[in-house]
Amino acid sequence: MDTGDTAWMIGASALVLIMTPGLAFFYGGLVRGKNMVNAIMLSFMAMAVISVAWVLWGYSLAFGAGGRFIGDLSNIGMRGIAVDSLTGSIPTALFVIFQMMFAIITPALITGAIVERFKFTTYILFLVLWMTFVYAPIAHWVWASNGWLFKLGALDFAGGTVVHINAAVAAVGAAAMVGKRRNPGVEPSNVPYVVLGAALLWFGWFGFNAGSALHANGQAVSAFLVTNTAAAAAGLTWGMLSQLHRKRMSAVGVATAVVAGLVAITPASGYVGMMGSLGIGLGTGILCYIAVLLRPKTGLDDSLDVFAVHGVGGIWGSLATGIFAVAAIGGTSGLIEGNGGQMTKQALGVLATLLWSGIVTLIILLVLKAIPGLGLRASEKEEDEGMDISAHGERAVVHDGAD
Repeated sequence: MDTGDTAWMIGASALVLIMTPGLAFFYGGLVRGKNMVNAIMLSFMAMAVISVAWVLWGYSLAFGAGGRFIGDLSNIGMRGIAVDSLTGSIPTALFVIFQMMFAIITPALITGAIVERFKFTTYILFLVLWMTFVYAPIAHWVWASNGWLFKLGALDFAGGTVVHINAAVAAVGAAAMVGKRRNPGVEPSNVPYVVLGAALLWFGWFGFNAGSALHANGQAVSAFLVTNTAAAAAGLTWGMLSQLHRKRMSAVGVATAVVAGLVAITPASGYVGMMGSLGIGLGTGILCYIAVLLRPKTGLDDSLDVFAVHGVGGIWGSLATGIFAVAAIGGTSGLIEGNGGQMTKQALGVLATLLWSGIVTLIILLVLKAIPGLGLRASEKEEDEGMDISAHGERAVVHDGAD
């Protein structure tokens, strides 16, 4: 065990965990006031449900020996993982913890597409099924040493496919299955919450990306630097586009752009240099700005633009990894260094994730919809009343009449 690596990875794991409350604030500020508690609880419950399911069987399915497509149950209930068991230079239990944080936030991302109308009790079961049958297999493909995409050489340093594309395509399927909101709000209920949430995500993302080096080394420092650079470039690009297009610079827009930039640099963070990260951030600001503008024309009520941010950003970032990868940083070169074949591997990883997540998520939702007493959507009365009261019996803000 390397004590420096271990200390860093404990801190990185905590940084990744804070991203889920950050997401809760981000989503909570974007919805109408009568649904704010519910939007926050959708993320908060992911922390509780996935934490338990991950140590019982999720980690074993994702990282157990198994085969090329799925792990096994050899580590069910943390069996076979002793206090002194090592993964590389860190305790295996710490690797379990670090990967748990990724498993927590990924299904929480999906909720942005279905807020203000999805049944909360059904969501809890959805979390368990989706982590088991969608997240764990794709994590195994990409990050397990015997996973088929890992062996192919597809690069995903910190979760462009496993986390962001995976969640985004599931979000599209869920939004289509649940249907449109009855009376969608016209503006966010709490802009400071949106910016606070984005700031917490930006802060936690350093653990997300730099921590994925699994060492306190130069690659981790490089990942930290390019993560910050891409996020800043995306926010600046979106803000300038908004100023040119609408003659104003929206705080929500820039906060969204920063998140999109963080999404896009995620798969590339351990493989690209600073100039590559600027290119990724610039491309993200342009592509995701256009995607958000076009989304209403699709007729799909992806309430908080999950696909426009995480899908478009994740796909661009995964493909851009194949363009900007530098051999001196991550050991693999990209198109700019003459390795055009890496683009094919990246595209295959994207396509495989889109297909598996899209198809299996729809199957899960169809099953949940058909089970008596469950279903996917709250009643019209509950939706009109607001999910805060109908699902939780609480309000985000209580006016006591004193003012």
